[in-house]
Amino acid sequence: MNAEIIAIGSELLTPHRTDTNSLFLTDQLNRLGVDVVYKTIVGDHRERLTATLSLALERSDVVLTIGGLGPTEDDLTRECVAAVLGRQMHSDESIAEGIAARFRARGLHMAEINRRQALVIEGGVVLPNPTGTAPGQWIEYRIEDRGRILALLPGPPRELKPMFEKWVLPRLLAAVPPAAICSRVLRLTGLTESAAEEIAAPIYTRYENPVTTILAAPGEIQLHLKSFGKNPEEAQAHLDDLFPQLEAALAEYIFSTDGSALEEVIGRCLQAQEMTLAVAESCTGGLLAQRITGVPGSSAYFLGGVVCYSNSMKEDWLEVSSETLAKHGAVSSTVARSLAEGVRRRAASTLGVGITGIAGPSGATQEKPVGLVYLALASPDGTQVRELRLLGGREIVRFQASQAALDMIRRWLAAARKPS
Repeated sequence: MNAEIIAIGSELLTPHRTDTNSLFLTDQLNRLGVDVVYKTIVGDHRERLTATLSLALERSDVVLTIGGLGPTEDDLTRECVAAVLGRQMHSDESIAEGIAARFRARGLHMAEINRRQALVIEGGVVLPNPTGTAPGQWIEYRIEDRGRILALLPGPPRELKPMFEKWVLPRLLAAVPPAAICSRVLRLTGLTESAAEEIAAPIYTRYENPVTTILAAPGEIQLHLKSFGKNPEEAQAHLDDLFPQLEAALAEYIFSTDGSALEEVIGRCLQAQEMTLAVAESCTGGLLAQRITGVPGSSAYFLGGVVCYSNSMKEDWLEVSSETLAKHGAVSSTVARSLAEGVRRRAASTLGVGITGIAGPSGATQEKPVGLVYLALASPDGTQVRELRLLGGREIVRFQASQAALDMIRRWLAAARKPS
């Protein structure tokens, strides 16, 4: 079965409100093996809402609406649904009395417009709302001899979630045929989206089930795999066929198959290999240290970091020579090497990382543009240096630099684990 979610409210079409309800509902539906194939946000506009509902009720097995159940003139969900289904509405006095009682309990008088919330669509089952005044409704209907389901849910998450869990979920469990959806995510770094596609597409395009989606994020590529089956075992079997093939083809770039962030992965490796780390950062301004220490238990392997923006700090704290700075400049492979070796020496750590670069928007020259970053990793084996040419604004450059530094550490640790 497939499902569609319609979030209703003009406020959701502004920069000030975000629809989080649909994320919760998608997760709940996927757990039932129901695939969410459409999500729509529509404002409080009668014609647009009616058109959106008409299309959704025609094409989807399950339709969940969010919002538009309040007492005001712009709360149009009930009457638009009734119009599309060709059904009448009637006022349920028990609902109206319940709303009035809520007002009286707070010492307030219920306005007459609140009676609109007591309107029930013909054939609808009322879904109680113990945390608000807007009850939901469950409606079953048929199109071309095929049964369909429609649930009207309130907009506030504190009302929607308990209503769904107590009243909608049990009904869906009884109505939805046995099915399952399984998913896995491969998280990669060190290659572009197009390069990942070039490697992965010849493998995953041979399969209709699972479905594979490639997503790009700063410093990371994600492959999302979603498989379908009559039960969890069947869905998992489809996933288990494709996943190892992608894993083998992309092994060099994969840092996580369980959802872990890169800083979590290297933290586990450092701890398992009983190694320690210290960092010296210029253009990233402590972002690398912040990401590493954001992992609980990082004190077991992270000794500390230095943010050294000025040349004098580089000289005084990490013993970068003034001659090196004068000859090569602060943004150079030589200075990155000196930072990594200096912080490793001062901290007495297994590994030391040095980062220097131009995050922008100012400070660039023709020879050294915005996005030029040098990374260095000092280890017992020596020091390796990388030059990066990163695109994007200041924050993107800084994040990508920290991601690349973490990946350098990951790769070194992976090599160190291999038997000689």
